[in-house]
Amino acid sequence: MFRELVRKKKQLPLEACIDVLKTENRGVLSVIGDEGYPYGTPMNHFYNEEDGNIYFHCGNIGHRLEALRGCDKASFCVYDKGIADEGDWALKVRSVIAFGRVEILDDVELIADIVTKLSHKFTSDDEYIKEEIKNHGHRTLLLRFNVEHLCGKLVTES
Repeated sequence: MFRELVRKKKQLPLEACIDVLKTENRGVLSVIGDEGYPYGTPMNHFYNEEDGNIYFHCGNIGHRLEALRGCDKASFCVYDKGIADEGDWALKVRSVIAFGRVEILDDVELIADIVTKLSHKFTSDDEYIKEEIKNHGHRTLLLRFNVEHLCGKLVTES
């Protein structure tokens, strides 16, 4: 059902794809929006090694939620900062794209758990995290991106 990568020599192994998902903070979640147009939004994410899914937190209204309620299919694209060989300007960049279906969850305990793990990608200030969850958790939803297909590649800018 999902296409194979054309340039197989550039394909990343699954472990490298997961590393990008775990270490990078942001990507673009794309859903099927109004009138069938793609709607992509930058999102912070948490890759959960325990279940192999990607999680996002979001508010309880908006275009993205309306789109997901209409069609749960989505893609999520992440790429790293890249590295250059010494003396070279061109970056080698790892990119990953996931395809899957998104569930909208409102389980308060799960939201607190995942949002705490996600927040630890940005800060180790547990008091701040607890306060944010206390103040905003009641109007926060969790999106669970159930990964159906994951692929990545290493490309050199030119």
